Formats: sequence, structure tokens, C-alpha cells
Amino acid sequence: MDIAKHWRQRATRYRLEGQRHRVDGTVRFPPQPPALGEQGDEWESYALSGCGEIYSFSVLRQAPSGFEHLTPYPVALVKLAEGPLVSAQLTDCAEEELAIGQPVEMVTRQLMDSGADGLLVYGYKFRPLLG
Repeated sequence: MDIAKHWRQRATRYRLEGQRHRVDGTVRFPPQPPALGEQGDEWESYALSGCGEIYSFSVLRQAPSGFEHLTPYPVALVKLAEGPLVSAQLTDCAEEELAIGQPVEMVTRQLMDSGADGLLVYGYKFRPLLG
């Protein structure tokens, strides 16, 4: 990933920023460019709370190239409090502790080290709600 692309995606990755429709209040994530026939100002930036619950989950035991050192690791579809479903890695939990409907919160964690250029890429993951 190049530095410019990483910089453009920082609001989505660090603040879980989506979009809200100005008229009907629909929330979507990730942000999208206007669809064909839409005015460019129909959607506004919207900071999501980062709170949600596990909608579905799985544990990856064969990781993609470059992530083998992380296996096994859990991933989930998280239903955010605002409605959208987000796919993300789960962190700070044991596989046997996970359950559908479990409350989770977004946290910022390192996603990868891009290698030679020295860029550390951070982004959102979810962890079980503490307390």
C-alpha cells in the first residue's frame, strides 16, 4: 500500500467514519462516491460510534500470505449500533469466549508493516466490550 492511499483512507480506518444520508438518515460504511443519478451533497460524513455486536464470526487458521504469524485469529461481521455490517478482525479475546450477539467496541490496532518503505498501517479491529 502506498502512503498516499493510506492517507486518503485515514478517516475510515482510524475514526470509523462513514456517511449519513441528509434526507432519510440512512447510514452506510465505508464511505462511497455518489451513485449514478445522485447529487454529490446527498451524503455527509458521519462518525460511527464504534459500538456494535458480533453478527457472525469465524476463526482463520490458514492466513493469507504475510499474515501467517497471526494464525489462528478471529474475524467477524459486526453489526454496528447505527446499522451497517462491518467485517473486521477481532482482538484481545480468546476463541472460546466469542458468541453471536456479544457486544464489541472498535479499537485502533496495527494491521500490517508494509516492509521496505517502513510504513506501519493501523486501522480498526473490534474487541469484546470490557466490563
